[in-house]
Amino acid sequence: MTVSTELELRSFVLLRLGERRFAVAAEETAELVAPSRVFRFPHKTPRMEGVMLRRGRIVPVCDVAEKLIGKRLTSRRFYLIALRRYGQRTEWVALPVTGECELINAELTAASASDEPHVAGWLSHGGDVIEVLNLSGLTPGQDKAPSPGAAERPPAASAWQSEAEAQP
Repeated sequence: MTVSTELELRSFVLLRLGERRFAVAAEETAELVAPSRVFRFPHKTPRMEGVMLRRGRIVPVCDVAEKLIGKRLTSRRFYLIALRRYGQRTEWVALPVTGECELINAELTAASASDEPHVAGWLSHGGDVIEVLNLSGLTPGQDKAPSPGAAERPPAASAWQSEAEAQP
């Protein structure tokens, strides 16, 4: 292997959803954890099934399987906690995984304009072509910067205060 070839290789975590494998860049992976309690609450965020508590953080659990393989997961072996970036912010997100994960080194082929927004690129491993996931394009989250004053109080508090202020 030459030096130039070694420089092109990057590390990826392979994960299994059903019968298919996908990859996430290793630098975007925080940890792999055993299934733990998921707290569910009423919400309207697509693909988010709840949150888990991990290392003092509230981590959204996003089941992306329906988008990627066409059906929801019925079993989970692990949760892959990965970093999701949007704008200048980075947050953790937990992805349910149905099989073993594997750390590999491979050369990334960039995504083309015709690929879906959740595809960051492609890699070849063990005779398979594997999608590298762009978590920002796949998981729900803040799509634009908050408006001025939005950081001052959460929307639920704003609605509550508006009702309280309206009462005599």
